[in-house]
Amino acid sequence: MPDRQQTLAKVLELIEPFNKKGVAVSEATRFAQDLEWDSLTVLDFVANVEDEFDVLISMNMQAEIETVGQLVDALKKLKA
Repeated sequence: MPDRQQTLAKVLELIEPFNKKGVAVSEATRFAQDLEWDSLTVLDFVANVEDEFDVLISMNMQAEIETVGQLVDALKKLKA
């Protein structure tokens, strides 16, 4: 199982094509507020994350994930 830093690095890599505003992304970066993603962008991004990590992220879980760090933590739980 990849460690947290590897997971974070991969998530940051997946965010890159969607980061149209060139925001400096950290674990505290919020998807809706900081990256200004709309729901369609979120769906595309989540699909990429699910494919990359071979997990399913439920709609309830998506609703709770606001920051990059929360996503990394959720992925760690899903892969455990």
